Parts: sequence; C-alpha cells; structure tokens
Amino acid sequence: QVQLVESGGGLVQAGGSLRLSCAASGRTFSSYAMGWFRQAPGKEREFVAACSWSGGSTYYADSVKGRFTISRDNAKNTVYLQMNSLKPEDTAVYYCAADITPQAMGVMSPYWGQGTQVTVSS
Repeated sequence: QVQLVESGGGLVQAGGSLRLSCAASGRTFSSYAMGWFRQAPGKEREFVAACSWSGGSTYYADSVKGRFTISRDNAKNTVYLQMNSLKPEDTAVYYCAADITPQAMGVMSPYWGQGTQVTVSS
C-alpha cells in the first residue's frame, strides 16, 4: 500500500518555474515506478512524466519535453517534478501516481495523490 501527498503547486507567471513534490508513505516506495499526470477543467487527465523505480529511466509527454524534469529520492520517499518555462496551457491540477512500471502507468494506476493546483498566468 502506498499513500501519496503532493505539494508545491501555486500561481506563477508565464515563463516562471515551480517544483512539485510528492511524498509517499510505505516501505515499498522504491519498488514502484512514479509518475505525474494533470487535469485541466473540462479535460481528461493526461500523462505528464514518469520514471522507473531507480529514476534511471524517464518518460515525458511531448508537450512538456525539454521544460519539465521528473526525479526521485528513494531515501526520502519523494518524487519531484521541476517545471520550467511554464505556459498558461500548463494550468491544471497535477497528480502523482504509482504503478509497477512506467509503461503500465495510466488512469488505472492503483495509487494516486489528491492533487495540487498549478495556475500559470499570461
């Protein structure tokens, strides 16, 4: 069982940066792939980024590639999403999730956080 709590969201101007954190409980955190998803009003939840259990393999949606970086610290049971060059279209609730592999990650992933709001003003 893994419980996830996101933090770090907020309001930022276009071009700015934010770093989201997702703290996990449970001794098996390091055995899970971790990912970030987002959901804007009126839209479906979409994949943003994922990493393997070690953090050695990372995956990104085309819309954030080159601007966002996912990383994890297994000693701290935490996964991060560094978001740079933010755009108004990045505005959404951001969720972290855990699954067996990055490839398995999706809306059916078994573990989710409650979400944190990111708002990018133009």
